[in-house]
Amino acid sequence: MRIGMSLNYAGGFTETVDELADYEKAGLDIVFVPEAYSFDAVSQMGFIAARTERLQIASGILQLYSRTPTLTAMTAAGLDYVSGGRFVLGLGASGPQVIEGWHGVPYTAPIGRTREIIEICRMVWRRERVVYDGKYYKLPLPAEEGTGLGKPLKLINHPVRERIPIFIASLGPKNVEMTAELAEGWEPIFYVPEKAGDVWGDALARGKAKRDPSLGELDIVAQAFLAIGDDVEGLLDLGRPMAALYIGGMGAKGRNFYNDLARRYGYEKEAEEIQDLYLAGKKDEAAAKVPYELLQKTSLIGSEGFVRDRLAALKESGVTTLNVAPMAGDHASRVKLIERVRELTASV
Repeated sequence: MRIGMSLNYAGGFTETVDELADYEKAGLDIVFVPEAYSFDAVSQMGFIAARTERLQIASGILQLYSRTPTLTAMTAAGLDYVSGGRFVLGLGASGPQVIEGWHGVPYTAPIGRTREIIEICRMVWRRERVVYDGKYYKLPLPAEEGTGLGKPLKLINHPVRERIPIFIASLGPKNVEMTAELAEGWEPIFYVPEKAGDVWGDALARGKAKRDPSLGELDIVAQAFLAIGDDVEGLLDLGRPMAALYIGGMGAKGRNFYNDLARRYGYEKEAEEIQDLYLAGKKDEAAAKVPYELLQKTSLIGSEGFVRDRLAALKESGVTTLNVAPMAGDHASRVKLIERVRELTASV
């Protein structure tokens, strides 16, 4: 399994990037750079490319609705160029709160749009003249919808690679099926290896049955907080606020993908309680309702034996990349955690 981590620059972006060199030396393979409604991820990934040598750099994620498909392709090609072929295009739909609230565009047809964006991006990277007649995107724009002066164009530059890896953040069965069919990688959230087959197995199988062999095996990326020791179990509670935010606060009643996932895992009662409390403004009470088992099974927090067992379970379920958040009080200790989890993954 490869080792990755998400960029956390609460202490300052420049300082965090300076520290990436140490993580790179410790064996970190890939860094995921988020983009929500903070600074854009693209400028930051370019900065990281200039400060690192081996590390893969992934958008984690660029939102489907915030850029046109061709701009997404141009951006990916540019980042792949400045990084010397180290970029991974992570895409996801986000949610209606951000897309309609921040970007001011309708949150519609995320699965269909994802498929069309992937197809258009690969046309651009192959330097084809882009002529595309999709349900959601039409290139060039039809004459009746514009001036009629649009013409088919192709990317001026020659990309470093004509196939940049695409990772999709997806949860629902139809979206996961599409991911397994078309993408190089899949990024689920709250991944429980013991339950992944029951929740996503059929969707993955349907998608893989239609998969182009040239894509290779699907890279499955699991996220986990990381702390190794005999006295670290209390750190599990630090994951409660984030879990409550997603399960309770991301979306509305009947329109929350993460709440749906918790229910599919078997936490129907807890998912409803967390959402009711969170939407009522009782965030601390909602966090307290997050099941301990969910926190434990989605983490790498515990004794070395526990972590080794969890790594074995993740590997057995098909995980090929770990996206960890090392939890320690100082930079040197976090680097040691990356070194140690690298050693442990090699032994399972």
